[in-house]
Parts: sequence; C-alpha cells; structure tokens
Amino acid sequence: MNIQLRYFAAIRETLGTGSESLQTQATTLAALRAELVARGGAYADALAPGRAVRVALNQTMSDETAALSDGAEVGFFPPVTGG
Repeated sequence: MNIQLRYFAAIRETLGTGSESLQTQATTLAALRAELVARGGAYADALAPGRAVRVALNQTMSDETAALSDGAEVGFFPPVTGG
C-alpha cells in the first residue's frame, strides 16, 4: 500500500525532510515505525523504541496498534511542551 508520511519539529530536523511517500507492507503504526527504524541512520535515531514520539493517523492522534490502509497519512512528532 502507498501512504504519506509527515514529520514535524525535531523529527523533521533530524531526518532532513518534512514528508515522503512510502510503499509499505506494514499493517499497523507499530509495524510502520519498526520498518522506518530498520532503515538505520537518522530514522533509527529519531524513531527508536523508547523515544517519546506521538503518532497521528489521518490527522487523528492514535496509538501504535491502529491499522493502516492504502492512502493513509501518518504524522510523527515529538510530544509538545509549553509554558
């Protein structure tokens, strides 16, 4: 399936891109994140297990058990803090 990825804030800076299109066999957000981490390099650094990363599926906050579908938009971003 083909999905759209969006990266925000520090994750975007680490990866050097704000978006990309990806052909994947991943069926859940967790499997997608693991696939991206397996790329190594900046992806492994930005999305590593244990790192605080929030995920949105089709512009709705989701946990990593959410199922992917063709044409989905997935956003990865660090937790937001403020004062």
